[in-house]
Amino acid sequence: MSELRQPAPANDRETATHRDDKLELRLWLRLLTCSNLIEQNVRGALRLQFDTTLPRFDLLAQLDRAPDGLTMSELSARMMVSNGNITGLADRLVEEGLVKRTPSQRDRRSSHISLTPAGKKAFDAMTPVHESWVDRMMAGLSRQDMQQLFQLLGKLKQSVHQNAVDADQGEKK
Repeated sequence: MSELRQPAPANDRETATHRDDKLELRLWLRLLTCSNLIEQNVRGALRLQFDTTLPRFDLLAQLDRAPDGLTMSELSARMMVSNGNITGLADRLVEEGLVKRTPSQRDRRSSHISLTPAGKKAFDAMTPVHESWVDRMMAGLSRQDMQQLFQLLGKLKQSVHQNAVDADQGEKK
């Protein structure tokens, strides 16, 4: 598929570092490189094939997993962005008829956002294509490689949580 970009050249950030550099730094740079490459490919492909953006796709995906809808705060937490970012995005999707806003039964100050039938249809059209892009990008890994990488990244995630640094102090929290 032409919407996916070619592999990165071998002189990326992590391989451009000197051999005596810390492995921890090179690993971090490798993770950033992989994440950025995947995101760039998906962003470009969504734009070309569906004339949409990754944040729009992500918001629709979150709502697809929550048939009863989500509050703006719930969406914000799930997407790890500010309420302000979600509000503007949701407003545009409401205008396009892809999502609807319903006043909350419990709190008059908030509302639930949910997919409309048109939003569900649009998301359902994108889902298998998006999945095929991810499958294609992972094609160089065996199932065993993917499982091992998944487990190792889980260990890394746990290590990061346990050893997070306090940004103000520059030391472990």
